[in-house]
Amino acid sequence: MRYTDSDQFKTSSGYDINGTWYPRVTKILEIKSKPGLEQFLCEVGDFARAEEIKNKSAAHGTQVHESIQKLAVGAAHSVPEEVRPAVEAFREFNRERKILFLPEFIEKQVWSSRFRYAGTVDALAMVDGKFGVLDIKTSTGFFPEYNLQTAAYMSALQEFDVKRTIQLPRDIQTRWILRVDQLRQCRNCSATLREKGGRAKIRNGKNGTARNGCVDEAHEWGDTRGIAELREFPYVQRDIKAFIAAKTLWEWENDYWLRKIGYL
Repeated sequence: MRYTDSDQFKTSSGYDINGTWYPRVTKILEIKSKPGLEQFLCEVGDFARAEEIKNKSAAHGTQVHESIQKLAVGAAHSVPEEVRPAVEAFREFNRERKILFLPEFIEKQVWSSRFRYAGTVDALAMVDGKFGVLDIKTSTGFFPEYNLQTAAYMSALQEFDVKRTIQLPRDIQTRWILRVDQLRQCRNCSATLREKGGRAKIRNGKNGTARNGCVDEAHEWGDTRGIAELREFPYVQRDIKAFIAAKTLWEWENDYWLRKIGYL
């Protein structure tokens, strides 16, 4: 991304917390190659169209996040119809898993004085008696950068000044990714249709004869259904090291602006 001045760089790349500027975790992780994103750009074939889809997808993700966070703490909230299947899937899932979200630690800003970065945690929660970071994703799967992101949050929350300032009730023990999505499935084969950001994507279908699957034009799509799954990633040290390495590379890439604002 090109920046016009120091203020734009600071605003788009980080947070001011207690008089100190910190680069944002998700901004740092933009330095990591994302082959899936590159493939997406190739498939769309038009940068402006790709940006439109990305922005609409981000808005969809925000709706899911807000709905789940409100539902999890019992707050009144009207679920948008376009994300209702995903939210209902989480509701059913959580009846069994009984994830306990701490209301005061939803969308909580955290920072690392040691490594100098900051971010916003989706939630801190109790799952199966353990207390940890819970990050909500509306993606098609679990991707490696999620581990780096949650490792950065865990590391920050282990620092004494952060624990004291935000009044953390107990030590962070682990982290989870809660993946919530929605799709439609063909009634005649294994194909799925995922509609997000104004883009329809067919996956897992088998083109050819009826014996092997449907040709694209012959799919009979069922109703939209939600998906909710939770994965724990308890081993964090290697991911913290990888995140700090990514941060070093990001600082190298943005050396000019970081020097200009007095960060380096």
